[in-house]
Amino acid sequence: MQDYMEERQNEGRGGFPGFFAGLLIGGSLGAAIALLKAPQSGEKTRAQIHRKALEVRDTAEQTVTDARSRAAEVGDQVVRRSAELQARGKAALDEGEKHLSKAVDETKQAAKALADA
Repeated sequence: MQDYMEERQNEGRGGFPGFFAGLLIGGSLGAAIALLKAPQSGEKTRAQIHRKALEVRDTAEQTVTDARSRAAEVGDQVVRRSAELQARGKAALDEGEKHLSKAVDETKQAAKALADA
């Protein structure tokens, strides 16, 4: 029952992109309706709607630019971190190989000493 309730709570959630798109659309529609209801000339109203649309467009473009920049930063961090982990893993494997080789040599020497005795 709990899974069903959680599923219903999560239904329709589009995450941040969906929220942002809804915010932009809702804000634009609200501004347009408010301007259309305002007592002023049609030319003035159209100019205000155009100005607001440009502001919304600029805000959306800036948000997309910021998101791309952040994604690039995160991608670079992932690449650097994976290279560090790969180097550490290789060093650990090399160290393990040395210890194993040493243990094999010691075992061979011990077996030879037992065989000679």
